[in-house]
Amino acid sequence: MTRSATAPAGAVAPRGETTVTPPAAASAAAIRTDDPTTDPAADSTAAADAQASAPSGLPGSGDDDPDERTAADSAAQRRTRSPRPSPTTTLSATNSVRPHSSPTGAEFTRPGGMFSSLRVRNYRYYFAGQVVSNTGTWMQRIAQDWLVLSLTGSPLAVGITTAMQFLPMLLLGLFGGVLADRMPKRRLLIHTQGTMGLLAAGLAVLTIGDVVTPYYVYAFALLLGLVTVVDNPTRQAFVSEMVGPKDLANAVSLNAANFQTARLVGPAVAGLLIAAVGSGWAFAVNALSFAAVIGGLLAMRESELRPTEPIAREKGQLREGLRYVKERPELLWPMVLAGFIGTFGFNFPTLLSGFAHDTFKVGAGQYGILNTAMAVGSLAGALLAARRGAPRLRRLVGAALAFGTLEVVAAFAPDYWTFALLLTLIGVFGLSFNTSVNSTLQLATDPEMRGRVMGLLVLVFTGGTPIGAPVVGWVTASYGPRLGLLACGVVSALAAAAVGLVLARSADLRVRFDLHPGRGGRVVAFVPRAAAAGKGELVPAC
Repeated sequence: MTRSATAPAGAVAPRGETTVTPPAAASAAAIRTDDPTTDPAADSTAAADAQASAPSGLPGSGDDDPDERTAADSAAQRRTRSPRPSPTTTLSATNSVRPHSSPTGAEFTRPGGMFSSLRVRNYRYYFAGQVVSNTGTWMQRIAQDWLVLSLTGSPLAVGITTAMQFLPMLLLGLFGGVLADRMPKRRLLIHTQGTMGLLAAGLAVLTIGDVVTPYYVYAFALLLGLVTVVDNPTRQAFVSEMVGPKDLANAVSLNAANFQTARLVGPAVAGLLIAAVGSGWAFAVNALSFAAVIGGLLAMRESELRPTEPIAREKGQLREGLRYVKERPELLWPMVLAGFIGTFGFNFPTLLSGFAHDTFKVGAGQYGILNTAMAVGSLAGALLAARRGAPRLRRLVGAALAFGTLEVVAAFAPDYWTFALLLTLIGVFGLSFNTSVNSTLQLATDPEMRGRVMGLLVLVFTGGTPIGAPVVGWVTASYGPRLGLLACGVVSALAAAAVGLVLARSADLRVRFDLHPGRGGRVVAFVPRAAAAGKGELVPAC
């Protein structure tokens, strides 16, 4: 039986995960003794449970910041608190702003290394399949644009193809998340990946047979977009079923690194293949690449997965997902920030072509270098994110703020190479934000709601492209690329600052500055507003 979306978060961790540690559980029980709603017997039981289940000598246990409470605080407080506060209440200053523990109560330990999630056998199979498939996907993307351009000679036709592929996500993205929650994710991925492979094969046959027209390409792009509506949120939510909450942030970061590596390799291979034998064979190679993903999914050991029981089909599940996010500030505001960054911050195809052609007046080779510089930065950002522990909202907001600020600085870059260097840094922080918001939302979401939440994230992050791209394109065409990039950076930075302030106020926090923080202290920290000036305990909220 699945838990209701509004049921109390359980304290049972997935198989193989540590739930609590004795000192933290004891401190949590002591903290709650002055709460009139606390049952003393429950406090005793929680402390006893913690003592009984405590591991000894686990390597890497502990938090990524010494002054933070562990997830045991959150789990013990949830067990001893009766009744659970309404989700519409303001965030607790101790644990609600930062989803340091999952709704299962599992503890997130210090990361075991940059590639720690690859120790999980099922994830290794998935990762290997994605290496091949992502390379094929980038090959098809390049070949598809080149095919449309060669058939029509019109950049507008290329834009129409892109819009046809992304439009289904804007219109139907939320329904894809509902389907991801209703069906077994591994089985659903086998079907979606197989369908995408068949679509690539069909386009390859038409192209190699020299019967393809632009309208055929539009139709295949639309069909691919419809399948992606279901595939994308399902893939996002399936990661936690393979690795569990402890390694989720690492796995999300490695997925991003995988995609960025393919972004460096795929277009180069596609260019050589198109020049040698034509676009149709690039589609054929992509069709074959899906066999690697499907093979990896079939080779997984079901006994080692942590499957979420599919929800029964009922009316109102789409509205339930929206309400679930709306009532939880730790989900709502990162989602809002992702919408602004995705809609306005990530419009580089339009902007980079403008900088290359109009501002710096360079050719296609130098334009390719700009894209490569951003891809290298994104890959570096993904690998750096893989080294970190549990995601934190202040890291998420900080990455978004740095991303927007760097875009503002890059708008005034005096020469081509300075601009390329700044693009590398933009790639680092842009990818850091991307991985942070993904893992933050997954870890803060109940398993039976994860598909709908990730579907909404994909909707706001990528579905906004058909809205933001024309606006940024109009600004760039009317006032120049520098002003276009400046506007994107200002919107991103202001959105990050506003969301950061909202989260701090929701948790009843204020900023404290200490020019002499001492050993282990911070110059800038968030503390409760009620704390005495200069003496407030550091709060792991942001």
